[in-house]
Amino acid sequence: MATFSQPTIEKGSDMVQDFLCSTCEDKKLVESADYYCESCVKFFCSKCIYMHGQLFTQHSPHGRGDMKKWPVAKKMEDFLLKCDVHKEENNEMFCKDHSQLCCNKCAILNHRTCKTVILLSDLVKNTSTDLKQVSVTIQTTLAKLKGLQENQEDSIQYLLSSYDEQLQKIQENRKKIIAALNKLEQKAMQELKDTLTKLQAPLDRDINKCSTLQDELKQLGEAIHNIGDKNKQELSLIASIKCMDKIQQFEKYQKENFVEVKSLISFQPNNEIVEYLSKLSGLGMTLTVMQNPDKVIRMDRKSKYDVCTEGELKCSIRDICVLSSGQVLVTDTSNSKVKLLSQTYQVVSHCSVSDSHLNWPMGICQITPSEFGIAVGPRGTHGDGFPPSKILFIKVNNSQLVKDRILTFQHYCTSIVYKKGDLFVTSGTALFKYKLSDTCTLVSKLHEDKSDKWTVSRCAVSPTGDKLYITSPHQHKLLTLAKDGSILATFMDPALKLMVGLHVTPAGQVLVCGKLSKNIIQVDSKGSMKLATLATQRDGVECPYSVCYNRITDSIIVGQWDHKKILVYKVK
Repeated sequence: MATFSQPTIEKGSDMVQDFLCSTCEDKKLVESADYYCESCVKFFCSKCIYMHGQLFTQHSPHGRGDMKKWPVAKKMEDFLLKCDVHKEENNEMFCKDHSQLCCNKCAILNHRTCKTVILLSDLVKNTSTDLKQVSVTIQTTLAKLKGLQENQEDSIQYLLSSYDEQLQKIQENRKKIIAALNKLEQKAMQELKDTLTKLQAPLDRDINKCSTLQDELKQLGEAIHNIGDKNKQELSLIASIKCMDKIQQFEKYQKENFVEVKSLISFQPNNEIVEYLSKLSGLGMTLTVMQNPDKVIRMDRKSKYDVCTEGELKCSIRDICVLSSGQVLVTDTSNSKVKLLSQTYQVVSHCSVSDSHLNWPMGICQITPSEFGIAVGPRGTHGDGFPPSKILFIKVNNSQLVKDRILTFQHYCTSIVYKKGDLFVTSGTALFKYKLSDTCTLVSKLHEDKSDKWTVSRCAVSPTGDKLYITSPHQHKLLTLAKDGSILATFMDPALKLMVGLHVTPAGQVLVCGKLSKNIIQVDSKGSMKLATLATQRDGVECPYSVCYNRITDSIIVGQWDHKKILVYKVK
């Protein structure tokens, strides 16, 4: 009789996938079977099959390469036959009303009133089963389930990211409160010190006056003692006069200046502060924000800010990144610089990225709260066949830019995005995925298009990481990719020409700008259709080159080509 081993488990399944050698099992040994003989209805391991072959030369056992001719494993058969509800019962009927298998107990308890409950033995006579199609359906459903699971896992990571961000905000808020209290404490301490100085000064003056008069009177007393019996009338007269003068000075000073009332310092706390804080329920409110990636952004008033430094005539802001502090980091290709802007968009620090070969700062991305990567390449070139590029890492320390490590790439780098340890880099014709640590390890080439030299320019990632967006400027299109690089959607609009700027907001809203069409467009999160035109030349857009949402000030920043100023639009 064929027997089966204990479970050899595949991930996600508890069904038996292996068989025991029947001969070894008779000897109380556990050995996995490698052959099955239909004639003997037995399994054999690689050792026992030799003896079987000697005894039964006419038999044709099937090896593991031909397992479709092996019988169904007993536990797998039981898995299929057993009722899901009543584990000890076999499924013997099928209820067409509910499209459910059922055992005798199920039929009595749940299907007594059903019109069509038939025996499986009768159903199988009139039913054909296409297991290949069922298998295809299973695989399709498994792929959907995997996609849904990955999407939810990405959502959890996005949720955790927002948690960490809000935790940091709470800590920053606490620091502000402590700083305000420290300021109040310093002010109170200074007032206390000033009061002490004010009250102590006249007392010190009295003490010094008393000390001086004491010294002078003591000297006169010693002089009188020395001349008392020496018959020095003139000296005695002078000493007497001086003594009376000093005594009169003391009496006058005492009468006019001495205050015998003793003072003390008392501090009266502002109890309203403690009372107010004690009444508060917390530092703020924790809200659940349901992000809508397809909510249309409405832009309001516009402001302009000069981002040129001394000696510069124009700037070309290629990419923009907003720090958690509210400061803004931009790459200026015209002047080969990275610039740090204050919360009011004033240049507070800048550094050159130019060397003998690489002098064009391109994409920028945040790695840690204080570290940023800058893609730097040779000026005016794109795509394969050009000199390699580098990523320069810069740290922001006390509003100053400090150059750090450098990673060199053997392809051109036009745009970079960092997401949970992964670094996505565009080369002009391809999108690469790297694993970033102290070095960069290539994981895969997700997408490539060599039909032109500028087909894969900018890159952005959705907040949950399940979608990638890339722009193809010369083809005037936006591609949306899955995590594996497969194309999910292609977007083109006649009103959008030379699509260069690309940005995804923390809510998942997709923004693109056309350099030649002079406009900013919002695309739906699927990357398949235009939701709205946010700004055009009539709104001050002249040559948009980059776009970014500033969540600190709730505004849209637009960098332009060959312009002194950036544009900042307040979001309604």
